[in-house]
Amino acid sequence: MLLKGERTFVVRDAGGFVAHVNMPGWLKPKPTDHGHGPLAMVVESLLDPGRLVAMHEHRNDEIVSWVPEGVMRHDDRATGRLLIDRDHLMVMNAGTGFWHSEETLATDPPLRMLQILIRPRAIDLEPIIQYGPIPAVAANVWRHLVGPEGEGAPFYVRSALDMFDIRLEAGARVEFPRKQERDLYFYVFSGSVVVAGQSFIEGEQGLQLPDDRLDVEAKDQSALIAFLLDANAPVARQGTVGDHKKIPPAIVIRAFLKWRKFRQMWRRAS
Repeated sequence: MLLKGERTFVVRDAGGFVAHVNMPGWLKPKPTDHGHGPLAMVVESLLDPGRLVAMHEHRNDEIVSWVPEGVMRHDDRATGRLLIDRDHLMVMNAGTGFWHSEETLATDPPLRMLQILIRPRAIDLEPIIQYGPIPAVAANVWRHLVGPEGEGAPFYVRSALDMFDIRLEAGARVEFPRKQERDLYFYVFSGSVVVAGQSFIEGEQGLQLPDDRLDVEAKDQSALIAFLLDANAPVARQGTVGDHKKIPPAIVIRAFLKWRKFRQMWRRAS
């Protein structure tokens, strides 16, 4: 069964820094968790030129920074300054904790990126920062970027999750990645696609619970990310961002989603 999520209603605007927070677990008809297994959240972040997000701490989150538009200038107390763009990826395995900042210069283009918050298998692991180039983009081909530690992906997380991205030409049709007993979550970063007869536009997301074959067809030039994850894998839910204490409990979200569905039905009937 394919579950569709509309563009998120959770938006934080800090003046020149806007975050659209997507909760994979809220796609389910009766959510019990804001995340889905090891995938806690997918945050689309926009940073204006000349904006600094000051030094702040992360603990017990695995954070993937994927930057297809613009540049993100990272600084931390261990590795120093790094530049993440469409040709470079960064994974921050926070573990026991590290401090970092994010910045764009006044001469930089506007930044639009995804920051993926992943739950590690256990708390207080060793803090590590991975940074480096990624393979060149080939149109209509899934690019494997991140996988579980020790399984040979270019970058790793300490969790049962694989991450892929793709750039689709208009009219292209490809199969989503598959892995036995793994659920699929995908996010449309740009463009519009059709999956299982449903249309998905920029900012929309999907969750496929069985590991059946699933194809995606691009209505126009599009960019997507996809995750294969073990929803039953052991995870630690103590991340300072991915499992922040201010995230509403599932019972509140169930009530809100039910109310929103009723409101939409009422408006269509009026």
